[in-house]
Amino acid sequence: MPAALPRAGSPTRTPAGSPAGSPAGLVLTPGAGAGRDHHTLVAVEAAVAPLPTERLDFPYRTAGKRVPDRPPVAIAHLEQEAARFAATLGVGTERLVLGGRSYGGRMCSMAVAQGLPAAGLVLLSYPLHPPGRPERLRVEHLGDLRVPVLLVSGDRDPFGTPEELAEHTDVIPGPVTRVTLPGAHDLRGRDAEVADVVAGWLRDLGRA
Repeated sequence: MPAALPRAGSPTRTPAGSPAGSPAGLVLTPGAGAGRDHHTLVAVEAAVAPLPTERLDFPYRTAGKRVPDRPPVAIAHLEQEAARFAATLGVGTERLVLGGRSYGGRMCSMAVAQGLPAAGLVLLSYPLHPPGRPERLRVEHLGDLRVPVLLVSGDRDPFGTPEELAEHTDVIPGPVTRVTLPGAHDLRGRDAEVADVVAGWLRDLGRA
């Protein structure tokens, strides 16, 4: 179990009144096969309130398709939606923290690595490689992540062990926080713990 983390503070819903450089909003994306209303994303949104949060679906999901979008499509969608959300808050995307579960978090990390400005990344159950295929790593872009990164994963995650995750995310130039919880890729029954970790990390990020 991770050390207890403080719950989120009370960031204002008016970004102009928040400390310079603190996150003005949070974008959350689902894993492949799930939607914006996934219970973990909903729990995180509740835990970080009143920080404005935007839970997004990817284009394939809204089109009723089952096969996730290829990275260029997903990344273009993220860029567009992050810019739209930031505009509603009166800030640039560099004041947004981006992230999500599994596929969604990976797409957010790729978008940031390719140049989408962000305040940080929240990667829940990052899919380091397909189950049983540790040689098929999804790490090429990690060396281009120069923002604070939070990784929350299960200790029995077949998409990447804690040891593998530590080894391969060590190349990230930005500050990295890794939290391991009991469980597999879905971290079943751990929504409250995941949400508390994210809320505490965001509060610390705002103080940095």
